[in-house]
Amino acid sequence: MLTVDGDPPWLTFAQSPSPTDGYPYRTPEQHRHIRDMMRWYALHHPFAAAALEVRTSYVVGSGHTYRVVSRADVTVDASDLTRALDELHRWMDADRWMIRQREIQYRLDRDGEVFLRVFDLGDHLAVRFVDPEHIVGPIKMMAHEAYGVQVDPLDAETVTGYWIARPIGSGLGPVSLGSPTLVPAAEMQHRKANVDRLAPRGLPVLWPCRESLRRSWQILRAMSTVASIQASVAAVIRRQIGGTIMPWTQPGEPGTGKDEEGRTYQHLPPGAIMHLAPGEEWDAPANRIDVANYVAAIQAELRAVAARLCLPEYMLSGDASNANYSSTLVAEGPAVKMFERLQSEMIWYDVEILRRVLQIAERTGRLPHGLTDAVRIEAEAPIVQSRNRLMEAQADQLLLSMGVVSRETVASRHGYDWSIERDRIEVEGGPVPTDTPTGMIPPLES
Repeated sequence: MLTVDGDPPWLTFAQSPSPTDGYPYRTPEQHRHIRDMMRWYALHHPFAAAALEVRTSYVVGSGHTYRVVSRADVTVDASDLTRALDELHRWMDADRWMIRQREIQYRLDRDGEVFLRVFDLGDHLAVRFVDPEHIVGPIKMMAHEAYGVQVDPLDAETVTGYWIARPIGSGLGPVSLGSPTLVPAAEMQHRKANVDRLAPRGLPVLWPCRESLRRSWQILRAMSTVASIQASVAAVIRRQIGGTIMPWTQPGEPGTGKDEEGRTYQHLPPGAIMHLAPGEEWDAPANRIDVANYVAAIQAELRAVAARLCLPEYMLSGDASNANYSSTLVAEGPAVKMFERLQSEMIWYDVEILRRVLQIAERTGRLPHGLTDAVRIEAEAPIVQSRNRLMEAQADQLLLSMGVVSRETVASRHGYDWSIERDRIEVEGGPVPTDTPTGMIPPLES
């Protein structure tokens, strides 16, 4: 068997892989261990924390903008569309939706999954987080109830409920969990990542990078230690007192002590001056080490992490000396494609919740009956790729002149709420544009 750095044995030509080799956890305890380890990295490892923050900043950014439009086969009055959008805005303000979006993405990356429980309170919808450690299987657990996720015994993709255990205890002491109760799947939303669809629980995004993160931290710590040793000694003075050779330090002096073999040692503060007697020589192996050589090793480890996350290295290290922002976030770059994919996934899950908001408003009479089924909720996430505002404006003007997009679409793409901007234009006394613009368009710059 071939093993490297504690990794599982490599397969030889005479072996065949196990059907479970690609599954990172086998028991709830193993899954909990994975989650706890990655939470430690998120709290204590600067590069891991940077990776999570970068993904949240680009996926959510300053928040998504929404609009309500009628379906292709239905005609909905414009005033009803405005009322529906106002209903969503009021709910998002009350729920602080943008803040919740950021936490959703952070939890999804850190834990590999996020659980949201929705409460129908009669006249409005409430959304609350459920910590993944509270999703546990029942005491007498069946195979289709593993990991606290209950599925149809005949269809593993159909989730019928989640077993939630309430914490027992309060204060700062250890908290135990009570007996779990089954919550219908209709009252929960489970977003999981980095696993197959049949996997019951998600996997933290940094799990494949754990060894690179560990080694980068060890190298960084060693590099800082060597640098501090090199900077600690300011001078070495050789002296002789009364013809007697004096040791450079005496027991009992501040910072001195004896090791297990009786040898005297002394902790040197930064800028220390060492006094040596004749015949004594002082040698520090650390002085012969070029600390700058460690930087290349750290960068190599961070490139491995960045490759897993489809990120430019500078987004993890903060060193942009070898990166060009405009070329790393171009439209066809892997980072842009990855962020856009994550944005689309978040929008799909978010719209599922926002539709429930409209359903409750419709049921309570704040919206016309049947409106929810007659409209679509569209969302626009912040632009990821590097921006040239002039070229974007020229391209938008060209699309408007061709009649292939609406002004509302252009406003949403740039982070503006068209209903608000339209009202502001009316207040300022200017005409609200309704027709397709005509006229000459400046040529696009290359």
